[in-house]
Amino acid sequence: QVQLVESGGGLVQAGGSLRLSCAASAGTNNRYHMGWFRQAPGKERELAAAISRSGGSTYYADSVKGRFTISRDNAKNTVYLQMNSLKLEDTAVYYCAATPRLVITTTSDGYDYWGQGTQVTVSS
Repeated sequence: QVQLVESGGGLVQAGGSLRLSCAASAGTNNRYHMGWFRQAPGKERELAAAISRSGGSTYYADSVKGRFTISRDNAKNTVYLQMNSLKLEDTAVYYCAATPRLVITTTSDGYDYWGQGTQVTVSS
């Protein structure tokens, strides 16, 4: 069983930055592709960014390209999401997720393990 614990959420003004962290169970991080999903009130959960096991490949939703950066430190079993130039519409609960599948998948049903989520609120 893979355990994922997110941290780093909070309240930030529009234009500001936050860095989210996702700590995975020891020894598991480099066995899974990892994703950061987000879910705003009344909306479906969507993939914001994903990274391959090695960190060599990444995916970004169009809405966050150029503003968010996903990275991982396999030695620390940790995945990060650096969020810059935050907008009101980035307000959501952000979830870290892991998938053992061969390729990065962009849908939530492709991920087997989930963290509890961390709230990000962007204010004007």
